[in-house]
Amino acid sequence: MIRALVAGWRLARVGVHLLHGMAIVAMRFPSLEADARAGKVQWWSATALRLLDISLQIEGKPRAGAVLLVSNHVSWLDIAVIHAACPHARFVSKADVLRWPLLGWLIRSVGTLFIERERKRDAMRVVHEVAAALGRGETVAVFPEGTTGAGETVLPFHANLLQAAISGHVPVQAVALRYHEPGERFSTAARYIDQTTLVQSMWRVVCARGLGVKLHFLLSEGSTHADRRALAAHLRDEIQQALDQPAA
Repeated sequence: MIRALVAGWRLARVGVHLLHGMAIVAMRFPSLEADARAGKVQWWSATALRLLDISLQIEGKPRAGAVLLVSNHVSWLDIAVIHAACPHARFVSKADVLRWPLLGWLIRSVGTLFIERERKRDAMRVVHEVAAALGRGETVAVFPEGTTGAGETVLPFHANLLQAAISGHVPVQAVALRYHEPGERFSTAARYIDQTTLVQSMWRVVCARGLGVKLHFLLSEGSTHADRRALAAHLRDEIQQALDQPAA
């Protein structure tokens, strides 16, 4: 009973915080410069994690300027986790996210690019959009697995979006995400897989005790003249090796 009350309280606070974020985006963003917007994004993301009682540990730093961040994908929390450390990043996300109540609108409003993975031709459109963003000196973050995994094993990477970095001679940087909780090196509460609905996943997160996440930025590296499939396999291996490291 007490656990349910705590979870309900967390959920209510996050709901208010979500509405607060939407108000900031609707009323303040149009008049803010890019750095000021990024500051608001970072504050909102870090506060959301705090309200959910999720501890954040950051290792390494995101590369400044134009870079393609390549991360494993575990949860709907991933964007907030990365934004808490790298608020300038623009994400490429599945178009399904647009159907999420409130969250979909908020995610779209902070510059997210959306891809319809069921349409093969849509990938080329997004590659061009990512290349254009990188060409303007922006940071773009992608989840090449194409779906969420259990967190322990990185799924095979789709290589298409890496072509945007290769064609533009832009560096790539691998990012490893690992959610954990007491007694579990890879959290089960944070997983958003199989037939789990967004509501079910949110409830598991707010009910969790001692949930934390480690965000590890690996060293960036060049992509010029790389083969995209070989680069995808290499980045996947780097992330897997980071996840396999013993917990501190």
